[in-house]
Amino acid sequence: MSKPMYRAAAALALACLAGCATVPEPSSKSAQNAVPDADATLVTEAYISEEHPADELDSLAAWPKDDGGLWVIGTAKSTHRLVVFDGDSGERLREFGGKGAGPGRFNRPNGVAVFGDYLFVVERDNHRVQVLSLPEFEPLTTFGADQLRSPYGLWLHEIEPDELDVYVTDSFMEGKKFDVVPPLAQLDQRVRRYRVHIGDDALQVESLGSFGDTSPNAALRMVESIGGDPANDRLLIAEEDTRVGTDLREYDLAGRYVGKSLAPGRFRAQAEGVALWDCRNDQGYWIAVDQADPRTVFLLFDRATLAYRGSFVGTATGHTDGIALHAAATPRFPSGALFAVHGDKAMSAFDLADVAHSLQLNPACVR
Repeated sequence: MSKPMYRAAAALALACLAGCATVPEPSSKSAQNAVPDADATLVTEAYISEEHPADELDSLAAWPKDDGGLWVIGTAKSTHRLVVFDGDSGERLREFGGKGAGPGRFNRPNGVAVFGDYLFVVERDNHRVQVLSLPEFEPLTTFGADQLRSPYGLWLHEIEPDELDVYVTDSFMEGKKFDVVPPLAQLDQRVRRYRVHIGDDALQVESLGSFGDTSPNAALRMVESIGGDPANDRLLIAEEDTRVGTDLREYDLAGRYVGKSLAPGRFRAQAEGVALWDCRNDQGYWIAVDQADPRTVFLLFDRATLAYRGSFVGTATGHTDGIALHAAATPRFPSGALFAVHGDKAMSAFDLADVAHSLQLNPACVR
C-alpha cells in the first residue's frame, strides 16, 4: 500500500478527542453579517481555534496520524514557523521552526502540502521549497532557490509511486515596493514545476521549467493558490489581482491555458484557497475562497463541468487565506472536514456532512 493510501486508511478510528477550541454562538448580528450574497447558505463552524494574532496564519495542510487522529499544519508567516493543530478539536499542539535560512528554519513560510509522511513548505523570502519528514519535522532537503523569486503556493501530483510533480506559484513583482506587475512577456514564469523522486536514502529533484499565459486577457498577474485534478487533467490557479478581475484560471497539467476562467464576476474580493473535494468515482466539487470581510464566502463548483453549485459562509470565519480539505473520516468528522484560516489568527473547521446537507450536494460526498 502506498503511503498516501496507508495514511488515509489510518485516519478511520479511535475515540473522540477533547477540545479546547471555541464554537461560535450565532447571534442576530453575526447572522446578518454572515450572508453577504443572496444565495450564500449559513453553515455553522464545528469550532474556531484559540486566536494567536502574532502568527499571521496563511496556509493549511492535513496529515492523518497512525493512531487515527489528524494534524492540521499551518504556516505562520510573521513568526516564521509552523503551527500544529489537532484536527478534531482545534487544540494548538505545538510550534516548529523560527526565522533563519538553515534546515528546519523558515523565512515567511506560505504554501504547505503533505504527501505521505513528507511535508512540503514554500518559503517566500528564502525563495525555496523545504521538505521535512513527519511527525518529527526532520529537515530532508530544499529545492528551487535557483529559480524561485517570490513563491507562494504549491500543489503535489503523484504521477507514479514515489514520483511527484510539484507545482509552485511564483508571484515575483517589480518596483521599489515590489508592487508592480512585471511585463506580460515575463509572466510565462508564474508557475514552476519540479519532478521529485523519493528514494530510500534521499529525495532527488529536477526542474521542469515554468509556464503561464502571457496574453492581456488571461495572464496570471498575482498568484498564490493552486490546485489540481488529475482525473480531469485540470489545474485551477487563483488570480488575485482585483484590478483585472480576480478569478480562477483553468490550465491542464502540462501547463497549457485552456482558454477560460472559472467564475467571472463571482468573486467580490480576492480568490484565495482552492481545494478539491473528491466524493468517489470521480465525482465531487471544487471549493474556492472569496476572501471577503466580514465573512469569507466559500464557493462550490462541480468537479467535472466546473458549473457553479452554490456557496456558504460561517457565523464568524472571515478574511480566509488558505484552506485544507480532508475527506476521510476522523472520530469527530465521519464525512471529513474543511479547515480554513480565520482572520490570520485562528483556524475554523466545517463538518463536510453539514456542508453537503445544507447545500443539497451529491449524497456520495457524505459517508
